[in-house]
Amino acid sequence: MMEQIRVHGRGGQGVVTAAELIAISAFYEGKYSQAFPNFGVERSGAPIQSYARISDEEIITHEQVYKPTVLIIADATLIGHVDVFSGADKNTKIIINAKKENYPNLKLITKNIYFTPATETALAIFGKNIVNTVILGAFAKYTGLISLNSLEKAIKDKFKDKGEEIIKKNIQAIKKIYEN
Repeated sequence: MMEQIRVHGRGGQGVVTAAELIAISAFYEGKYSQAFPNFGVERSGAPIQSYARISDEEIITHEQVYKPTVLIIADATLIGHVDVFSGADKNTKIIINAKKENYPNLKLITKNIYFTPATETALAIFGKNIVNTVILGAFAKYTGLISLNSLEKAIKDKFKDKGEEIIKKNIQAIKKIYEN
């Protein structure tokens, strides 16, 4: 089965990098994978989305993800303003960067909804609201599609030019979310 992942966020939050890290992590586990953004006239703060796919077989499609098996909502303020749940069904796993108590009336068609304090963790570790790697700790934990080990390898590979301190903080962030 091919897993189709759609990531929603805002420009500047690292949504494109998040999809790339999912694909790299899956590749390290011997899976076929792809990641790509949906670009338009986005600017910092504007709603954007990116996509990733993971499969045991070669992936031949390159279209947008219309029926996600996993949704990652990196910025919960998009809920109600952008149709982030489009194409979701009762089996879709949804990971939202928010506290559950902030969304008591969120009625979805799935029971597979997970809330994670990615912003709180990012602010504590990085001092800014860049949640892309942070929320991937929750993705690894709740979906089982990638391992924490593969995600760590992907972070080391993707951020090797940014220095050891950045790598260390990103790994600390994913572990904190994964273990909580």
